[in-house]
Amino acid sequence: MKSIALLGSTGSVGVTTLDVVGRFSGRFRVVAMAAGQNLGLLTQQIAKFHPELVSVATPELARELQSRLGRGAPSIVHGLDGATAVATHPGAELLVSALVGAMGLRPTLAAIKAGKDIAFANKEVLVIAGELITNAVRTSGVKLLPVDSEHNAIFQCLEGRARNTIKRIILTASGGPFRELPAERFSSITIQDALNHPTWRMGNKITIDSATLMNKGLEVLEAHWLFGLSSEQISVVIHPQSIVHSMVEFIDGSVISEMAVPDMAIPVAYALAYPERLPLTHLEPLSLADTGTLTFQPPDLARFPCLRLAFDALAAGATMPACLNAANEVLVAGFLAGEMPFTDIPRHIETVMARHSNQPARTLEDLLETDAWARGAARELMRARPQAA
Repeated sequence: MKSIALLGSTGSVGVTTLDVVGRFSGRFRVVAMAAGQNLGLLTQQIAKFHPELVSVATPELARELQSRLGRGAPSIVHGLDGATAVATHPGAELLVSALVGAMGLRPTLAAIKAGKDIAFANKEVLVIAGELITNAVRTSGVKLLPVDSEHNAIFQCLEGRARNTIKRIILTASGGPFRELPAERFSSITIQDALNHPTWRMGNKITIDSATLMNKGLEVLEAHWLFGLSSEQISVVIHPQSIVHSMVEFIDGSVISEMAVPDMAIPVAYALAYPERLPLTHLEPLSLADTGTLTFQPPDLARFPCLRLAFDALAAGATMPACLNAANEVLVAGFLAGEMPFTDIPRHIETVMARHSNQPARTLEDLLETDAWARGAARELMRARPQAA
């Protein structure tokens, strides 16, 4: 039985992970889990999976959880130290890293150094600290198994194939809810509009990133580190049906794709059981006859500049990707709080990047310093304009 630690148990990937674990309870056991503030759902998860260690965001939440659970409670910790304790739990063989944003960086790095294999859904960690993470993976000799549907698809397409035969990878994007919306209407986009994703059901931050195409930009940066590819070897196409999850083109002109119904249970299960496959009989099988036409088109970088900015950050390297990510996290939160319009997200990111003094990313402290600076710069830009109506 494989023992699992889970960061982000109450998020969308965490919930899917626990659903897969529950369906294959004879194969997996959750020994530790970390969540944020959703104590209602977390309490249900603890009752079902009986972890030995649980972490929440704050001391106050830890006390409230202890009160709810009473004498039968597992060990309860909190904050960044708590999440790190979950990630490095001595009984865990595999960490599912499914936190959103930079908060997953220290716990994931600690888990790698502790010798845990990583099922990786926290793309921002590689965006911020790709070189540090990949170097630590090589030093520790652990596996880094991608969970994002696109990178999981690439991972599957590359199984058993020499890396020097790759010409490029092609990441697919649904295009989000505004794929066909005229640019002149972007200024009137509401929070509810942006959260209405046509294909996937995800957390709020990832859904907004999908609407701006920043999610795809972050995936470009993630792919660079996961697969050791240059920016010229990474392409993006818009594929609204979300059936082809990504493709690999080889030097002989062959293109291999991974196709499936759009359900995160598939990449999660593949990462959990790797190198085996689990029989996900609860999912509807893919019927191409019923799906009909599959379409592909290039992304419009003028209407969705966040994707361009991510490629710019990849080209700049050093601390620029950390700058991009931090500014985006703050600005997406600002939009979701009603503090600024949708169109300010890419505009302010570009300004923060232009003001950033790019430096070599030699240490984790270098990256965290950039992260803090970029967050402050983004907040200043938000404060400099009236709040959105």
